[in-house]
Amino acid sequence: ADAASDAAPSPLVLFNSLTRRKGPFVPLSAEHVSLYTCGPTVYDSAHVGNFRAFLTYDVLKRVLRFLGYDVRHYCNLTDVDDKIIARCNREDESLLSLTRRFEAAFLADLDALNVVRADGYPRATEHIPEMVKMVQDLEEAGLAYESNGSWYFRVAKKEGYGQRLVQLDVGNMAPASDEDEYDAEKDGARDFALWKAYKPGLDRDDATWDTPLGRGRPGWHLECSAMARTYLGPTIDVHCGGVDLKFPHHENEIAQSEGANDGRPFARYWLHNGFVNVNNEKMSKSTGNFRTLREACPTGTDVRAYRYLVVSSQYRNPLSFTMEALDAARAAVRRLDGARAAVRRAREGH
Repeated sequence: ADAASDAAPSPLVLFNSLTRRKGPFVPLSAEHVSLYTCGPTVYDSAHVGNFRAFLTYDVLKRVLRFLGYDVRHYCNLTDVDDKIIARCNREDESLLSLTRRFEAAFLADLDALNVVRADGYPRATEHIPEMVKMVQDLEEAGLAYESNGSWYFRVAKKEGYGQRLVQLDVGNMAPASDEDEYDAEKDGARDFALWKAYKPGLDRDDATWDTPLGRGRPGWHLECSAMARTYLGPTIDVHCGGVDLKFPHHENEIAQSEGANDGRPFARYWLHNGFVNVNNEKMSKSTGNFRTLREACPTGTDVRAYRYLVVSSQYRNPLSFTMEALDAARAAVRRLDGARAAVRRAREGH
């Protein structure tokens, strides 16, 4: 039976970015939950701000498992984009060597934070055929076209674009521009890249592929749509990410996935976590105000304190990262450890 129509009331209430309100969580299946979460771009070490997202997903997954659901969870690894290519060129390192190095560091940090691993961490570079197939499906639906060897999504043909997670004035939108998108002749200024043609002198041989679409590499938004469909099907229960991904990334995912899957809904519940701020400014690599987990939390006690600081906060609100906040979290962890030890002694009769 379809749990979405006849399941008992859910004990879990979630704020759904799609509906902009709280409501009971009712998955497609009475026993299983499909969860997709946006992962890192592996060109550098992740910073403590990034890990707020992964800790938020971890709490959600643990709650779902506690409630008896079998959670199927996939988290992508973006291992090809302009930032990666630039660092490979700067350090004279292969794409494979550089991305696997930072991928290993990311997974080690997840383990240090006691994050339950996803069922899979699919890499963009290992899913080129799946992404090519999605572009071909979009072309058949009249939503993708080729220009100078690159492929673009035809925004004007997608009803509801930019209205699901955000409410854009689509008619007055600025031209679409990924930070690594090349100049191109596009049918519409808002159209975004699905596949980027190979550019001699700019692209690397180990970061482009010969495909039925032509030689090139995928646009950033395409990989999540293709991977979610590959591992979890055309419609998933929950999709998570940082609030900064609502637009354009998640709106573009919705447009791609619904367009390539005959209009079927992409994700039924969307959860977005807030930023981690330093001095009232978002922590980010672009501003240089970031600290890696290993820099900010050099000891195991520090790492536990950071986990406590994040999971005890309201996940949708900004979180201020300060040494005072981390000190308070350390004290709270010590109190919890003391309480647990006292309970253990009492149970043992001491």
